[in-house]
Amino acid sequence: MSDTDLTLLEDWVDGLLLATSPAKRRRLAQSVAIALRRSQQQRIADQRNPDGTPYVPRKVPKLRNKAGRVKRGKMFAKLRTAKYLKTNATADAAEVAFTGRTERIARVHQYGLTDRVTPTGPRVRYARRALLGFSMEDRQRVRDLLLYHLTR
Repeated sequence: MSDTDLTLLEDWVDGLLLATSPAKRRRLAQSVAIALRRSQQQRIADQRNPDGTPYVPRKVPKLRNKAGRVKRGKMFAKLRTAKYLKTNATADAAEVAFTGRTERIARVHQYGLTDRVTPTGPRVRYARRALLGFSMEDRQRVRDLLLYHLTR
């Protein structure tokens, strides 16, 4: 979902939301944020970008230089938990975001930036893996939640 799509959705529902109380708008924002967090968590667990393409797989480590075990699990297993993927809702906005150190890790992967693997290690360019973003299903889910809350 692009910024223009969000603006169109905002314009469409703006007048209806102004007629509701701030408490009801906050409850709506909270339910939207929780629903979006769940969908983001599921998408990260499925290792998919918002557009449906799979994540770029991890590089295969050089086993001769590797001491200890080789990590073979899914990427971002802990990062997608509610401990790190926080929601925030007010009467005016709903937010799903990473916090603290995880925010930096997520930003590096979201935009495919360069970072150090360890504090004294070499700089590595990470592949772009969009952790947060709107899919068409998310857009429909938000629209359905808006209609549900406005008709109650």
